Amino acid sequence: MNRNTIILITSFIVLIPLQILVFQNFVFFNLGFCFIYLLFLLSLPLEVSIITGMLLALVTGLTVDIFYQTLGIHAAAGVLMMFLKPYWLKLNVPRSGYEASRLPLIREYGLSWFIVYTLPLIFIYTLSVLFIEASNSSLFWLILSKALVTTLVTLLFVIVTQYIFYPKSK
Repeated sequence: MNRNTIILITSFIVLIPLQILVFQNFVFFNLGFCFIYLLFLLSLPLEVSIITGMLLALVTGLTVDIFYQTLGIHAAAGVLMMFLKPYWLKLNVPRSGYEASRLPLIREYGLSWFIVYTLPLIFIYTLSVLFIEASNSSLFWLILSKALVTTLVTLLFVIVTQYIFYPKSK
């Protein structure tokens, strides 16, 4: 196993229990939530196929759904996010291009690239979760405000987690 595989397995083992045990009950001003486990999906290698990414999102989402008792909402949103990820990556190519051996992390491509890469994907995921959960378009503005706050809270925690657990290589 190479270093990236070990990093990904470790992040799955750490982030899923962290999501279930800590962040499940974390609510920011009754508007925002934190989906820290998305860091695992967002940090999958660039060469992972769409199907593999969607399958990993399905398994990860179903794991969270079991403990959240949400009947596939997180799985569906994760699969959608992973379906869109490769297309978004093609539109968001860094100046130096992508290297197959590098994970899409801050330490590899920088903070500004990472924010541009993750912000829309987290927002799509969050909007999907909240719309499916509400199943009512009359709550559009409330859902949109919750999605914005949740996206920003999740992005903040994802960035902080990366600086703590994925320091720059020397």
